[in-house]
Amino acid sequence: MIGKSPNQNQLNLFKPVLKQFINPSHPLVLLAERIPWSELEKDFSPLYSNTGTPAKPIRLMIGLLLLKQMYNLGDETLMPEWVRDPYFQYFCGEVEFQWRPPCDPSDLVHFRKRIGTEGVEKLFKLSIDLHGETIKRQREVIVDTTVQEKNITFPTDVKLYCKIIGKCNKIAKTEGIVLRQSYRRTVKTLLLLQRFAHHPKRKKEADRSKRKLKTLAGRIVRDLERKFVEDQMQRYRQELLIFKAVIAQQRFDRDKIYSIHEPETSCIAKGKAHKQYEFGSKVSLAMLPKSNIIVGVLNFKGNPNDTITLKPTLDYAKKITGMKFDYAIVDRGYKVKRMIDETEIVIPGRKENSVYLQNRKRKKCRSRAAIEPIIGHIKSDCRMAKNYLKGRIGDEINSLMAATAFNFRKLLSKIEKDFILFIFNLTVKSSKPLNFSVILSY
Repeated sequence: MIGKSPNQNQLNLFKPVLKQFINPSHPLVLLAERIPWSELEKDFSPLYSNTGTPAKPIRLMIGLLLLKQMYNLGDETLMPEWVRDPYFQYFCGEVEFQWRPPCDPSDLVHFRKRIGTEGVEKLFKLSIDLHGETIKRQREVIVDTTVQEKNITFPTDVKLYCKIIGKCNKIAKTEGIVLRQSYRRTVKTLLLLQRFAHHPKRKKEADRSKRKLKTLAGRIVRDLERKFVEDQMQRYRQELLIFKAVIAQQRFDRDKIYSIHEPETSCIAKGKAHKQYEFGSKVSLAMLPKSNIIVGVLNFKGNPNDTITLKPTLDYAKKITGMKFDYAIVDRGYKVKRMIDETEIVIPGRKENSVYLQNRKRKKCRSRAAIEPIIGHIKSDCRMAKNYLKGRIGDEINSLMAATAFNFRKLLSKIEKDFILFIFNLTVKSSKPLNFSVILSY
């Protein structure tokens, strides 16, 4: 059943009402007034049942998701911040100041699963539409790719073999199966031999222990498989396939598995000096120049070439914004033709027919560099540096929510600047001395 949001204009004699002591000109308050909460509730209401215990209000859950990404907080760390900050509470639709968390952190997990990628896309589209005329005047778009790293340990063969042995022992304990041997003590001994594996005098010993761990992992998987009945085999078929693939894979194989619990993680080399390899998924971003608003985000499985990602990203940006772009500015990593549908692709290095066209192209290519710091801010400020959400759908939701949060942060900054400019103009017209401390407090 759908939970109802309280009426924020209703007063209370016994509890502190938020509207009576918060700053009505705070950017979060002004942003809350701009968001069409009733339309969002109408869009998400079909996802709820008509019977049962009332769920948390839709506005509360959407507000928590946005605040989590905008202020770079986790599901657990968001709750004490929400209790501490009255502006967070007002943004989520509360009337009185609350002294307890609004929900359990796991409710955010269930809400993300409920709305899925389609629901997050609606929030992303809203973050673009709220900028209004700023995006409608532009006919150029900058496209680039980056890596959204997964929250996994650095993958090594030894770690994966130990994980397989531990998982098999856990499954056997759950199902009441007695294995021939658990290898717990043997694994500890072999792991000690992995210390200083790169030392010339210890390398052969470490290689022997690695081969032994691989043998033990294969042995315990086969032992578990033999003792499974048909029902158990159906339940754990996917896990066994992953275990076998990890044991069988070689050094130079393609589409290797780098994590037992995140088997779709890919190894991507971006040529960075400080980080040769990154483990996660490739994300393509489309950004409007000058305004720096993100208008397209697509998450790709594996490690496709940048050229393959360009057309889907442009199509997605057109679908979200409803606009056709005349120019798409990219870097030299995109080996594409001059035109994709009705969009001209601008790549540095290509010669033009005249000096005028060459200078115009150079100007466009110089503007392309603006997307690099934007990607850095999305990663460091909006939780795209490391993805903690599970699975393929977690990759898509996290990248979309990061772009949505970045657009909302841009809108918050614009609201704050507009308000300071309004106070400045009001003070100048009234010919009164300007109190900068009051203005800066906003």
